[in-house]
Amino acid sequence: MSTQDLTDAEFAELDELLAATPEPLQPLDASMLDGYLCGVIVQPRLIEADEWLPNIFDYDGGLLPETVDAGWLDKLTQLVERRHAALNRSLAEDGWFDPVILEIEEDQQPDPLPEDASEEERSARASYDELGSISRALMPWVAGFQHAALCFPDLADVPNDDVAAALARLYRHLPAETAEEKEVVATLDREHPLKDLDDAIEELVATVADLSDLTEAERYRVATIKRDAPKVGRNDPCPCGSGRKYKVCHGSN
Repeated sequence: MSTQDLTDAEFAELDELLAATPEPLQPLDASMLDGYLCGVIVQPRLIEADEWLPNIFDYDGGLLPETVDAGWLDKLTQLVERRHAALNRSLAEDGWFDPVILEIEEDQQPDPLPEDASEEERSARASYDELGSISRALMPWVAGFQHAALCFPDLADVPNDDVAAALARLYRHLPAETAEEKEVVATLDREHPLKDLDDAIEELVATVADLSDLTEAERYRVATIKRDAPKVGRNDPCPCGSGRKYKVCHGSN
């Protein structure tokens, strides 16, 4: 598979292809996809494409219909797998990558909530409104990363304080809903303030690289095959009970 990264035109095409996912599925956009792929790559186990690919088509776990357009799916899959390979190579070789971040204008406001919005929706909007402009720009990417962490909980389950601290540095850019989450964000803002969007992107990339390093040994660990019974020598009695030596019985094949 080619590890050549996507061009700007191909990133735009990828975003359009994702947006063409059949309704009522709610696919990731290009920025969320980028975060999701990184969240897959830094897992403490290798995850094959046939396991992580379906999750990009619906944030709530819905599946593509069997009648989906094969040409659309093939083109989309090729672009996604190329981006995954490019990210994987960049992290492994350089410890760095260029994330897909969509900068938001200072005066850009989200669409107003409908009058019949639920209490949950209103609470989520209030949490979003509390985000600064930097976190609003990074939120889609980080939400994609979190999507991977929820689909594959192995990363969050790693018993390592450094992993937990790295995840907190990423999730500071998501709406804080609980008192504990708000306290974590306040502590990070106080102890590790971000000057501007470029500074925040640099920290985001460094944090993902840290996670990749922290999980690398486990991700590429080779399991030792354990035998259920001692190895049979060629001159030992055959375990089948024939009374003959193993080398002239079942060991002769």
